[in-house]
Amino acid sequence: MKILVLTNLYPPHYLGGYELCCSQITEALRRRGHTVEILTSNHLTDRAPHPGAPEPGVERQLRIHGYFGHPWLGIRALRALEFHNHQTLRAAAARCQPDLVHVWNLGGLSKSLCLTLQRLNLPVAYHVMDHWIARSLVADVWLDWWNRPHSPPAARLLRAFWTWTGARRHWSLLAPTDPVAAIRFPRLYFCSRALRELTAAKGYAVGHGEVIYAPVNSERFTGEPRPASQPLVKLLYVGRLAEDKGVMTALKAMVQVQGRFPGELCIYGKGDAAYTAQLQALVAEHHLPVSFHSAGPDAMPGVYRAHDALLFTSEWEEPFALTPLEAMASGLPVIGTTTGGSKELLRHGVNSLTYAAGNPEDLAQRILELAGSGSLRARLAAEAHTEVRARFSEPVIAGQIEAYLAETLRLAHRPATV
Repeated sequence: MKILVLTNLYPPHYLGGYELCCSQITEALRRRGHTVEILTSNHLTDRAPHPGAPEPGVERQLRIHGYFGHPWLGIRALRALEFHNHQTLRAAAARCQPDLVHVWNLGGLSKSLCLTLQRLNLPVAYHVMDHWIARSLVADVWLDWWNRPHSPPAARLLRAFWTWTGARRHWSLLAPTDPVAAIRFPRLYFCSRALRELTAAKGYAVGHGEVIYAPVNSERFTGEPRPASQPLVKLLYVGRLAEDKGVMTALKAMVQVQGRFPGELCIYGKGDAAYTAQLQALVAEHHLPVSFHSAGPDAMPGVYRAHDALLFTSEWEEPFALTPLEAMASGLPVIGTTTGGSKELLRHGVNSLTYAAGNPEDLAQRILELAGSGSLRARLAAEAHTEVRARFSEPVIAGQIEAYLAETLRLAHRPATV
């Protein structure tokens, strides 16, 4: 297949798992013989602040609006940005002549790009790993400005003028201004049932969407479960330092187990300076055996292997977290919450221990439970290790996505029934 990937960010310029998964699957599809071109934004992150050597197959020409530190624009400046992005998409489609378009994350990009894809009559498959449909679609600034029924008077007057003069009709040929309801998602898949249900609950017709979970690179994240005789000494947290990630709950649990758990907690991640200072203050106040670290992606496989168990403490509706997958593939037992899609992975007493999100007493009890039984640690880690490699390894997930894209193409070319 000839595939055009449309997404907001693409490594090495990325913020999290969505972009890394996009790159991982793209490379897997290329190894399987498919031609994949990427159309993404020109946003640069501090992971790779300067453009490097030319990137074959990657075009970074789209412009971000309002996200990642970019300003929110007035309607005239936004119109120019929209014209640029739609023209860039049409040019990429004309140049690549793709069999289908694989759309990933549109956060920071106008959702009207979906309408241009519909006009191009190209087969499209959407890969949904966050809430950009459920929460961001209705808030799209461009489409909302043209269609909001209760706009400010000045906006209504300008909109009426541009409609009366025919400007809107002309501009809509360049950047569609249809209402959000005109966007259709005939082919899409989600990273969890929880995300599909949340999106459907917002009123979008996506109940037909498939569920294909995020993959873990089991060649990078490797490690055998520890023997029962090895004590639990080093707990690990990996992720953003933010309130919704439950880091404070982990620290409060460490207060609860003082004098009963002879180990430490190593925190790997970055966050807002003020919140990080709160965490560090609690550590200092209670003299907790907690240390703060950061590590790049290349170092993370070694970080997992250097620890004995992962605390996955997220307290928001995670679509489907990658951190527990990486830890399990590395041979670690996991103590985690089951908010959002995590409940589709973590099963208490089978492949992990779970606790009530935001409850430090409950988490403390799980830490003591895991520390107190080597056989429990070994059994949970072994079950998780086997399951992750069988169900979530990159070859398995890439194969499912490849099959879904091929089916999308077949359905698009199926003769219409009379």
